[in-house]
Amino acid sequence: MAAYEPDGTAHPRRDYAPYRSTLLRHPRQPLLAVKDDPDAVELTGPVFGPTDVTDLDADLTRQHQGEPLGERITVTGRILDREGRPVRDQLVEIWQANASGRYAHQRDQHPAPLDPNFTGVGRCLTDAEGGYRFTTVKPGAYPWRNHVNAWRPAHIHFSLFGSAFTQRLVTQMYFPGDPLFPYDPILQSVTDARARERLVAAYEHGLSKPEFALGYRWDVVLDGPAATWTEGEGEQS
Repeated sequence: MAAYEPDGTAHPRRDYAPYRSTLLRHPRQPLLAVKDDPDAVELTGPVFGPTDVTDLDADLTRQHQGEPLGERITVTGRILDREGRPVRDQLVEIWQANASGRYAHQRDQHPAPLDPNFTGVGRCLTDAEGGYRFTTVKPGAYPWRNHVNAWRPAHIHFSLFGSAFTQRLVTQMYFPGDPLFPYDPILQSVTDARARERLVAAYEHGLSKPEFALGYRWDVVLDGPAATWTEGEGEQS
């Protein structure tokens, strides 16, 4: 299957060999257009509003009785279209490992401790300027058995919804200066260096809160030449 290059931006192959599981699950047949009633596909899409999402959803450090362990951080940014215009009322979801690199999921059984005060999931709606903000802890690196001594760099998964599930986009945000970048086939599958750089958040000292949290800024561009890379179905790890 040929690599897909929207607007000239290099996009990773769906069967990128160093990312071993893509060889087994990438699409092998051409896409099919919905001929009867394309709009009907959207009718079962979600309806999100301020009554469905609360402030507690965006603060992953206050969702349990105690505080989670780890380095508290604030992650904020804007969701923009190709012209730099804000995308308002966008549902943004995140999920991540805890500070020890362990997911609160039954399939994650590697020997790192779970944190009873951290589930690792959050969501919010973008404001009038396309802005989002989460309070969480910095996730740890974790092993993933793709190859010998394989470790994923610290990252946070982002899910962005339009007005329906069929418009969902999923991507990952990384942290600056991670020494595991050169060894990670998921990140390296994005062969365009500038596109890889757009997946890395910037530490911004002005966003850090004294004696509380470090601040990171990460903007997402949905399409166009400066678009943020997004994953294909099932390519999350």
